[in-house]
Amino acid sequence: MFDNLSDKLQEVFDGLGRRGRLSEADVDKALRQVRLALLEADVNYKVVKDFVGRVRERAVGSDVMRSLSPAQQVIKIVNEELIATLGESERLDLSGPPPHVIMLVGLQGSGKTTMAAKLANRLRSSGQRPLLVAADTYRPAAVTQLEVLGRQIDIPVHSEGIEPAPPDIVNRALRRAREEARTVVIIDTAGRLTIDEQMMEELVQIKMLAKPDEILLVADAMTGQEAVRVASDFHKRIGVTGLVLTKIDGDARGGAAISMRAVTGVPIKFLGTSEKIDGIEVFHPDRMASRILGMGDMLTMIEKAETVMDKEEAVRMEKKLRTASFDLDDFLKQMGQIKKMGPISSLLGMVPGMGRLSKEIDAEATDKQMRQIEAIISSMTMEERHNPKVLNGSRKRRVAAGSGTSVQEVNELLSQFRQMQRLMKQLQSGRRSGLGGLLGF
Repeated sequence: MFDNLSDKLQEVFDGLGRRGRLSEADVDKALRQVRLALLEADVNYKVVKDFVGRVRERAVGSDVMRSLSPAQQVIKIVNEELIATLGESERLDLSGPPPHVIMLVGLQGSGKTTMAAKLANRLRSSGQRPLLVAADTYRPAAVTQLEVLGRQIDIPVHSEGIEPAPPDIVNRALRRAREEARTVVIIDTAGRLTIDEQMMEELVQIKMLAKPDEILLVADAMTGQEAVRVASDFHKRIGVTGLVLTKIDGDARGGAAISMRAVTGVPIKFLGTSEKIDGIEVFHPDRMASRILGMGDMLTMIEKAETVMDKEEAVRMEKKLRTASFDLDDFLKQMGQIKKMGPISSLLGMVPGMGRLSKEIDAEATDKQMRQIEAIISSMTMEERHNPKVLNGSRKRRVAAGSGTSVQEVNELLSQFRQMQRLMKQLQSGRRSGLGGLLGF
């Protein structure tokens, strides 16, 4: 979402870095470029003006101008002010006696129904017992969609079709939640193509009835400044407690994410990162600022790994790596784990200093190459995976035919794997000689 903005800010900072000392004119020129980059990213004009003003006030101070690395100081200030603009990280308020009620609101097409299921799935993984409520009776497909999603993740859905009034459905759902000892009730409310009085009045009625702990506005990041206006309108009428930005994996310019918190004063609590049921992230302003400024986001990458990696398998794999006994079958399993974390280009973008490389990678070609490697290894017998040395000419031809590749491609994979094995053995011998301790292995 922030690729274009990140690229342009990097150009600004590279220009500053080439100067040994900064004058006030240098700072002003850089900030004009920052202002333009933010405006092109669809950030609200008032937010941009306030942000640039705060940065300039700090950047032209004597401590920055006289420092040994003024460019780094300016980047540090931009990072800190960007975090301040994005606001503090706030978790869901699930204090008090259950069931806790979470009410999702927003315009039609913003992704409320899918987000309801994602949120329920996430809360269940943290020990909650959620109940989904299909209260969007104006769009029959919404009821069916929530029922289907509920079955997929094995979470109950309270639905009564499209005939009853939404407040009545919610009332009966709350009764059911108490009877079944559900700890969280997630209400998927109706949306409209535009904000109208009837919709707002109905939401007010549901709010008065359900007394929700959280009212989350689900907004499509692709709508840019329109999302900011929608957030302001909803907040004035029903008192939104948090924002959820969806479709951030699309080609949105990112301005809504930066603007919404500053304009509404309401914290962003979650990001919808993909269409998958686990495509939801807790919003961390500091991590988002790091992504925007091309500094990576290792913490989110580690969290992604922890959610998809099997701990026992990780311990077993670590032992294999330490003893240099890693084979092709292990390699195949690790590729499967990495694929669960998302595209390679996305993962590289989270590694500090690798943001530009991630943009140069041909994601489609990389995905094709990974599928080819999987096909080759999958066409091998277990004996061949554990001991590739047994792969003679006839065996390689069989593997190539079974994987839809050539013998040359099979040989290339085996050559790369042997190089990796040699590297592991060198690291292991380095450990024994004391070099490992020096290098931190």
